[in-house]
Formats: sequence, structure tokens, C-alpha cells
Amino acid sequence: MRKNLKSLLAGKLEPCEHKLLYKSYDIVGDIAVIRVPESLKQRGEIIAEAIMQTHKRVKAVWRQVSPVSDDFRLRELEWIAGGKKTETVHKEHGCLFKVNLEKCYFSPRLSYERVRIAQYVQSGEVIVNMFAGVGCYSIIIARRSKAEKIYSIDINPIAVYCMQENIGLNKVEGQVVPVEGDAKKVVEEKLRNIADRVIMPLPERAYEYLDSAVLALKPTGGWIHYYDFEHAKKGQDPVEKIELKVSEKLRRLGVDFKVAFKRIVRTTGPNWYQVVLDMLVKGSLRAVEAPT
Repeated sequence: MRKNLKSLLAGKLEPCEHKLLYKSYDIVGDIAVIRVPESLKQRGEIIAEAIMQTHKRVKAVWRQVSPVSDDFRLRELEWIAGGKKTETVHKEHGCLFKVNLEKCYFSPRLSYERVRIAQYVQSGEVIVNMFAGVGCYSIIIARRSKAEKIYSIDINPIAVYCMQENIGLNKVEGQVVPVEGDAKKVVEEKLRNIADRVIMPLPERAYEYLDSAVLALKPTGGWIHYYDFEHAKKGQDPVEKIELKVSEKLRRLGVDFKVAFKRIVRTTGPNWYQVVLDMLVKGSLRAVEAPT
């Protein structure tokens, strides 16, 4: 198993410095992305060297200096060591994903979720992936199921370009359909009432787009895989908080549904959690109108 960053740097930093380290780091293809507090910035080369010595395939190390933000879900990166490249090809579950970490969103930490959703897909399903990025969920589903079509929407043109490349790399042309644009507008104009399953892997905006997800489903209903962030103090359950919030909105929309599965995907900060709900929509109790 991969050692955490504190283990890698044991004995290489002063105790007071070592205490400030984040444990986790990401490896995407041959690039490592680390978080280093500003107070340890001058120690970046030592940290990068430890990673590159442990992971021989890593050819570049970048420091994340801002959180993921804006509609394109980008984060600011600062070069530390190795080649000054941000484009790589990442391998996951037998699939290849070309990604530019400076210009596209990608997280290897959702690897389990991607294959978990894929295992539920039945033969002949039509799927709408509302926030597809470089196509990870969509392509893994295509390679592991007999889904008929997977419409894969993203607002970032560079992510869509990478998605198109990845569709070719993984030989799923015709099955995965890349669509550039805002998911609300795309669903309203092109993808109403066609989906057996909708995937919403954008926790920052999923709640806002929930009515569009319902609109994309067939009139008989289907599945929504919903991701969200939630803050929970000691004694609070972030999953219950998300379920309550989402349930209230779906009831306001007049939707008949049940939450079939729910879990914490990961922690994202002190008392912050990413949560997933798998919801079976049995049909709308009244017509769901296009979002405004």
C-alpha cells in the first residue's frame, strides 16, 4: 500500500515541520500533486524528492495552492520538481484517461465510486452524465457494461476535448457521446425524458441541478447518483443531513422516490464530507417542468 506523506518524510524534516504535513497526495499518471502549507513551501524539493524516490514512475511534482473552484473545477498548481508538464495519461480499471491537470478537473480518489456505479448498469440503458469531465465515469461504464448510450456533458471545452481523446483511446466511440455545454441547458434542449440513469458527480453544484436530473429521466423513472458536500459537527451525521435536504427538494418537485443506498465517499476537510446518494425515482407525481 502507498505510504502517506508523513511516513515518507519521517526523519527528513524537523519535528515541528513534520507535524504540519498533510498525509495524503495524489498520483495521476506520472504526475504527483501535493498540498504543502505555505510555511513549508521552502521544503517542497525535499518532499518532492521523497515522492519521486518512492514512486519511480513519477516524473513531475506540483503543489496545489488553491482549492478547486469556478465552473471548470480548476485548481492553481505550482511546479516543484521534475518536468514542467501538467498533461499525462492515467490508467484506472483498465481504462486510459488523458488529462491536463492545470486545465481539467480529475481526481483519482473517486476510482472506487466510478467502478461501483458501473456495476449497477444494465444492458440497454441510456445514461446522462451531467458533469463528465474527461469522461472517467462514462468510459468505465461503457467498458464494463452494455449500456446503449452514455451522454457525457461538460461545460469545460478542454475537458470535452480530452474526453473525445479518451473515447478513442478506450474504443467506446458511438457508445459514449461527448456534449459541450451547461448541463441544465443541454438537458432542457436535447436530453429530456431519455435516461434510465443520471450521474451527478459535481458535489458543488448537484443540488442546484437536481430538477434537471429528474427532467432527464424517462417518465417511468430511473436512477440518480447524487454527490454533495456537507459539514457535520460532532454528533451530526452528514449523510442524514444530505438525505433530508435532497428529500425535501424532490418532494417539492412532486417526485416519488426512495434512497436505496447512501454513504460517505471521503472526508474533504475538518468536519467536511463528500456524500453519495443512490436514489430510485419511481416517476413524477406531477410533470417536472424545465428549470429556469
